[in-house]
Amino acid sequence: MKLDILAIGAHPDDVELGCGALLAKEVSRDKKVGIIDLTRGELGTRGTAETRDAESFNAAKILGIHSRYNMQFADGFFTNDKKHQIEIIKMIRFYKPEIVICNAEEDRHIDHAKGSKLVSDACFLSGLRKIETIDKENNKQDAWRPKAVYHYVQWQDLQPDVVVDVSGYMDKKMEAVLAYKTQFYDPKNSEPETPISSKNFTDSIKYRARNLGRLVGVEYAEGFTVERYPAVESLFHLK
Repeated sequence: MKLDILAIGAHPDDVELGCGALLAKEVSRDKKVGIIDLTRGELGTRGTAETRDAESFNAAKILGIHSRYNMQFADGFFTNDKKHQIEIIKMIRFYKPEIVICNAEEDRHIDHAKGSKLVSDACFLSGLRKIETIDKENNKQDAWRPKAVYHYVQWQDLQPDVVVDVSGYMDKKMEAVLAYKTQFYDPKNSEPETPISSKNFTDSIKYRARNLGRLVGVEYAEGFTVERYPAVESLFHLK
């Protein structure tokens, strides 16, 4: 399945939090969108790997995602090495995405920066013909490099390089985020509190997007950083 956008997160719920509204918007525009989770989030304080599996499946249905796959790397302990890069390269060559969106380049959780660099490096290496990979049917894969790699913003308030108008899609994003019932604010949940289980955090998802929207003159927006300058054909293409 060839995808227009492949969004990748270190943990189930990273993608929904980082770019859920953008993905919902692009799905509504008939773009083919997929998600890859690097781990099952098995070290998370609340819930279990099994509950996260079910929650991620439900979130994908809400967003209308065409494909979701979990790499089952070790939560907290995966590394940016050849073994892990090759596995990501195989997925990039399988899906052939035009755009890859991945974790924040720096963040509170150590897996976020690691995942960001791992995916970014794999996107570059995936375009090298002399790196040979085979798919699950033992067919040789062709080299493929996405046209662009973007990084969503997570815990830290990083200054975005690109801002996307997602007005009209925040409700869909929030529905997908809150599909992770074990992770976010629920006064009836007796599990230990975490930095993302407070009502303040849940509220911040919307007010961050509203504030970015305010800055660019729309209702809601999501921001992204880039490693290479984004280019446009003309200044008149900028909103």
